[in-house]
Amino acid sequence: MKHLRGRLGTSRISVVLAVVAALLGGVTLSTGAEAAIARDGRPGPAHGLQGVGPASLSGASTSDLKSWATARLANDRKRRAGTLTVTPAPAPKATVTAAQTLAAASGTSALVLYDTTGPYGHLGELYAMAIANLAGHFGTVTAKPVSAYTAGMVEQYTSTVYVGSTYYGGSIPDAIPAAFYQDALKTTKPVNWVGDNIWGMANAVGVENFKKKYGWDPTNSYFETGGSVGNINQVAYKNQTLTRKIPAGFDGGVLHPAVVDGPDYPDITELAQAKDANSGATSPWAIRSGNLTYVGEIPFTYVSESDRVIVFEDLLFDSLAPATTERHRAFVRLEDVSPKADPAQLKAIADYLYAQKIPYGINVIPTYTDPKGAYNNGVAETVTLAQAPQVVDALKYMLQRGAVLMNHGYTHQYKNVANPYTGATGDDFEFFRSHVDASDNVIYDGPVAEDSTVWAQSRVTSALSGFALAGLPKPTLWTTPHYAASATDYKVFGQNYTARLERSLYFAGTLSGGTVNPARYIGQFFPYAVKDVYGTTVLPENIGNYEPEPYNNHPARLPADLVNSAKANLAVRDGVASFFYHPYYPVEPLKQTIEGIKALGYTFVGPTALAQ
Repeated sequence: MKHLRGRLGTSRISVVLAVVAALLGGVTLSTGAEAAIARDGRPGPAHGLQGVGPASLSGASTSDLKSWATARLANDRKRRAGTLTVTPAPAPKATVTAAQTLAAASGTSALVLYDTTGPYGHLGELYAMAIANLAGHFGTVTAKPVSAYTAGMVEQYTSTVYVGSTYYGGSIPDAIPAAFYQDALKTTKPVNWVGDNIWGMANAVGVENFKKKYGWDPTNSYFETGGSVGNINQVAYKNQTLTRKIPAGFDGGVLHPAVVDGPDYPDITELAQAKDANSGATSPWAIRSGNLTYVGEIPFTYVSESDRVIVFEDLLFDSLAPATTERHRAFVRLEDVSPKADPAQLKAIADYLYAQKIPYGINVIPTYTDPKGAYNNGVAETVTLAQAPQVVDALKYMLQRGAVLMNHGYTHQYKNVANPYTGATGDDFEFFRSHVDASDNVIYDGPVAEDSTVWAQSRVTSALSGFALAGLPKPTLWTTPHYAASATDYKVFGQNYTARLERSLYFAGTLSGGTVNPARYIGQFFPYAVKDVYGTTVLPENIGNYEPEPYNNHPARLPADLVNSAKANLAVRDGVASFFYHPYYPVEPLKQTIEGIKALGYTFVGPTALAQ
């Protein structure tokens, strides 16, 4: 393979994204967690946002993943055997124009195309939202079904991304218009192709024509070698070893590109390299030739803070902002600070951060409530900021020393029920229902029964009033309790705050403009600020939080784990290492984390700088 050039070498809910477990081509986002609030100097019970598994999709979509992977590999075997019949797409009708343009700040533009047909067609929109969110870091994003593509469209955008999640063939006709295949070959604009159907392009434009332009043969490239997808558990990229953890039976494989030799074929640049843990064999995970970048799988499933999705997050710079200067910033926020917080603990951490000249955020819950008396001997208790002058004084002390006030819900719990733990502030979800199953997983049940624009706004209005009554400034940044809310809620938050700083859920129907389906969503976190599909700026939280004890099937997460995640994110050329810390823990683990991240070359900045 002499033509293959390498570019490799150059809360308890510890990752609240467990909540976001909705990213996998139909699974749940592996995530971190928010921990419980401290009432007596110790954290409360283990709280989590487990979602439905180690992937990234809601339960409804996660259940499709195994059958999706099985069907994909079955079609790939038929294609290898020459028995997969593919019916070409009909010419698109003028009425097929479903699309959404997402507003963003710069003149750069991206076109995101996605599949919608077949038994797992809904997955296409979920993946497209994940791509559109990331592309929203760079400029304007237009997302539409690939079936709506018309000739010449690629020329209207800085770059085009197609995510292939429906393997066309057999009973599923090809929905990709011939015009897209031809335009992708002819254009000089960057085209990013993710996942399936690249072989369809080669067949449509002529296999030899494809080979002569790109130097490899997709029609001879497959997801299996030796009858198996193997056990690819690592992806190497820019001197970082990134993880790839997919449960057995759910792995649809990584395409192994068949590179062609000879003087008539161009060289291929290997951008990232996959490694099989069983055999030790390596193969390209992402390649580029000419204007085409190909990624051998959809990387939004089973993600973590050090996952191979980082490769895709960085590769977007090549096509949307290639002149970007290398820069690595870090951010820390203090989490779950309520009227029951310990002022002395707050001041101790504030003094450390001030001495280190580190700006930071404080996520404050303006009303503490324990309606079931879980922490008050069975007696209900409610305390507002106005009723906690010592805590308010501590917050003002922090604001004078580099902190930025942020709003973390109104009560960070829901009514007087366990949701899913105690009903107390800091323990439970506020905008989403959940429960803990028999296997000790936190399961997301969906938006609260009374969810609406009016209801969500009433929570926000009450929260902001709580700050005002305590004599504190109005927060302009928001973090959703346990990172889970409905599409309606996220839009309300966007109308009241300049940005959200969090991980988020993105629901089916958002791109298509149809009815939002609360049962199907994908979870996502970001290495840089984005303008997301809700039209809101979302600031990054991508490496989780310190959590010394395991909970709800989440392992402990220690300073070394946070630092390792920050190291993996060095692969993003203008990325952020953003984490949160509960101030009821001692200062020392925070110190270890900050010193470790600094040693990697990161510079700590305040939250408002993250949008720049």
